[in-house]
Amino acid sequence: MDHENVGAAKRPTVSADGAIPEGLEVAYFAGGCFWGIEHTFQIAPGVVSAESGYQQGHKLNPTYQDVCYSETGHAETVRVLYDPSQITFSQLCQGFMLLHDPTQEDGQGPDIGTQYRSGIWTVSEEQLKTAQEVIKESQKLFPDPIVTQVQMADKFYIAEEYHQDYVEKTGMYCHGGNPWPKVLGEPSL
Repeated sequence: MDHENVGAAKRPTVSADGAIPEGLEVAYFAGGCFWGIEHTFQIAPGVVSAESGYQQGHKLNPTYQDVCYSETGHAETVRVLYDPSQITFSQLCQGFMLLHDPTQEDGQGPDIGTQYRSGIWTVSEEQLKTAQEVIKESQKLFPDPIVTQVQMADKFYIAEEYHQDYVEKTGMYCHGGNPWPKVLGEPSL
């Protein structure tokens, strides 16, 4: 994967009607500001695309303003489209647990509010079980209890265009280092 051009070319994605391209699977992760989460998933081997959006709330067609300044229930979420022959859902979950602080309730660092909560929104019972297993195993890495929510995914609303590929567009970054070498057993990139 050409990491310098992440976001530069149009990548395959989930269609507006929810259809997933053949041979690919989808996963949803919420862990604070979606900009850094999106970027870090985009550089993961086997990830085809990552898109910022809103999920797990009650307001239809929410905007960024709605999610930040009213009670929509939505979390800033990243939709990850991946090739399961190259990276597993379990590995994505492991990377996610290393990417953010899963012990901080309703926020990440200075970003506070339920829209910044930690969550893995699953699309199947198998994903749900896997996410719970990864969280249980990850608890060994943290002195405080993990508060990451695991729920079946509600409708995903893609965020405004200016949020997509934000790190690539601006150079601004809001999360820690690259977890993929550790998760995948590779040398550091």
